[in-house]
Amino acid sequence: MNDERTPILVGTAQFVERNIDPAEATEPLLMLEKMARGSAEDSGAGDALLGKLDTVAVLNVAGWEARNPAQVVADKIGAPATKFYTSEMGGQIGVTAVNVLAERIVKGESQAALLAGCNNMRTLMKAGPAGVELNWTTGGTSDPEMIGTPKNGSSELEGKYGMTMPPDVYPIFENALRASLGLSLEEHNQRIGKLFQKFSAVAAGNPHAWFPVERSVEELITPQPTNRMIAYPYTKFLNAILNTDQAAGMILTTVAMAQQLGIPEDRWVYWLGGAESEEEAWYPTERPDFSNAPAMGDTSRSALANAAVGVDEIDHIDFYSCFPVAVEQAAKQLDLDVEDPRGFTVTGGLPYAGGPASAYTLHSLASMADKLRDTGGGKGLVTGNGWYLTKHSASVWSTEAGQSELRRGLIEDLPSRDLDTKARPSTDDVTGLATISAYTVQYDRDGAPQRGILVGDTAAGERFIANAFDPSVLQGLVTSEGVGVPGTLSKKDELTIFSPS
Repeated sequence: MNDERTPILVGTAQFVERNIDPAEATEPLLMLEKMARGSAEDSGAGDALLGKLDTVAVLNVAGWEARNPAQVVADKIGAPATKFYTSEMGGQIGVTAVNVLAERIVKGESQAALLAGCNNMRTLMKAGPAGVELNWTTGGTSDPEMIGTPKNGSSELEGKYGMTMPPDVYPIFENALRASLGLSLEEHNQRIGKLFQKFSAVAAGNPHAWFPVERSVEELITPQPTNRMIAYPYTKFLNAILNTDQAAGMILTTVAMAQQLGIPEDRWVYWLGGAESEEEAWYPTERPDFSNAPAMGDTSRSALANAAVGVDEIDHIDFYSCFPVAVEQAAKQLDLDVEDPRGFTVTGGLPYAGGPASAYTLHSLASMADKLRDTGGGKGLVTGNGWYLTKHSASVWSTEAGQSELRRGLIEDLPSRDLDTKARPSTDDVTGLATISAYTVQYDRDGAPQRGILVGDTAAGERFIANAFDPSVLQGLVTSEGVGVPGTLSKKDELTIFSPS
């Protein structure tokens, strides 16, 4: 690969601001300026590197209404960039964006690019009740190019039955996966507790983590006042934390530019390849198999193939970790044991390091680069996941140059080629006999079961979505396996209700 077109990450920065008054909180522009200047300093080149930036990408920042956030950042740091990007929102978008920027470098379209993002949800949520007006700096004279295509994650029908936010949906996939593994409810709770206990241990050693606290398995899975059940089988401690004030950033450039600026080789981390894809069955209730995510496998395996690296050659892994099932699925797609000794996070994960909206994967990318540099080398895999196991991205990194042509995209021989990936439209316009395929039970703030959300198939083969409200039915679903339970669908107050046989 020509040094003029070999993309390397040369500098990273991360920032966390805990427990600060909303009136004193750092606004998005200043957070992103910190990330740009911090990344440049981390490279060793400082302002000289900022002066070479031709591209600036700023991921979607909730609540920030700047017309062109990337241009505003470029102006703030004095960068001569002429190419500006923003993004749709989503947990996959950070890895997608870094793949886009790396590919532009490979094509000779860029020589130095800043990628940054921040999350100010804690400040946004606190400001209103505190009577604080957030006068965040805006600006921009042109429209940036969009990375990704905005699209709702759930359908209007799914929203009608309570599937409106990630904590409502991921438990449905979790219960389906448990049933497919043949595990009892208690065995499975221990499995996810052990998995995320390791994440909390990593977060405890991460200075940028929102909750740098190690918790035991029992602390994570046992409902109590400080860890109430959200939606079965997830307690609060097994949910991503969104209300944080955090930021991360990085600078990519070419080997030739790094040499020109005198950036030491011990700061270089090579991009070896990446990939992105989406589930053909976009909406959660329309998945042909609730215990699988075919496009996730296509993405991770394509990224590894593009990098000419086997998964057994990967030294460090950061799987997107909003909920346990996202990590379990990522491991499943690569035929990895959930107790793989390498572990699956370099940050501590979204429930503990923090899940800063669209920018989490920037923290995982920055932490991966730091990990590879600080441990003397190796290879790393970083993945992203958006909406509900819907949108996927992956990238491979190394402290050594790759041995193949650098590529981004899906390979021809996809793992999903022999699987059913087509959407099965769901409906609530059904009555009669049916069987549960996946489900969850939502809890109220006092810790009582409140509503069941169930999807499955009717006797006629239609995909249904329904609710359950009867306390005895809800109790049964959280004390014994609900997947495979037969029952009857009926109508009540414009909702379809499931009653076990």
